[in-house]
Amino acid sequence: MKKVMVALGAITLLTLPAMAQTTTPTPADTTTSTTTSDTFVTAQSSDMLSSNLIGLDIKNAQNEDVGGIKDLVVSDGQLAGYVVSVGGFLGVGEHYVVVAPSAVQINYSEDDKEWTASIAATKDQLEGAPEFKYEGRWAK
Repeated sequence: MKKVMVALGAITLLTLPAMAQTTTPTPADTTTSTTTSDTFVTAQSSDMLSSNLIGLDIKNAQNEDVGGIKDLVVSDGQLAGYVVSVGGFLGVGEHYVVVAPSAVQINYSEDDKEWTASIAATKDQLEGAPEFKYEGRWAK
């Protein structure tokens, strides 16, 4: 009988730590799982990537090259503008302007596998627009 009592005591002692480690989810734990589902999204086939846009030449209605998308302006998580390089030659004398996304038409040709951008503005209009400078928090 003494051996049975010792065995039961040993089993009880061995199972106590395992029972102590069993936890129930707290409100913080359930909140984390809810937030995680909002963390990931699926890119749609109609979506654009920044790598498709940056470096893209912009043409006007006369099919003239009037600038190129150099950067993107994001404000409050939304695309707020395209930084467009205008003027200059081989990077000399160029300056930057910010153009509203609604002013630039971006298209993708499935046949050509090519992105294009167009704007209803002349080169002179873009060169005369307020200049954007990479300075302060945007300094490169």
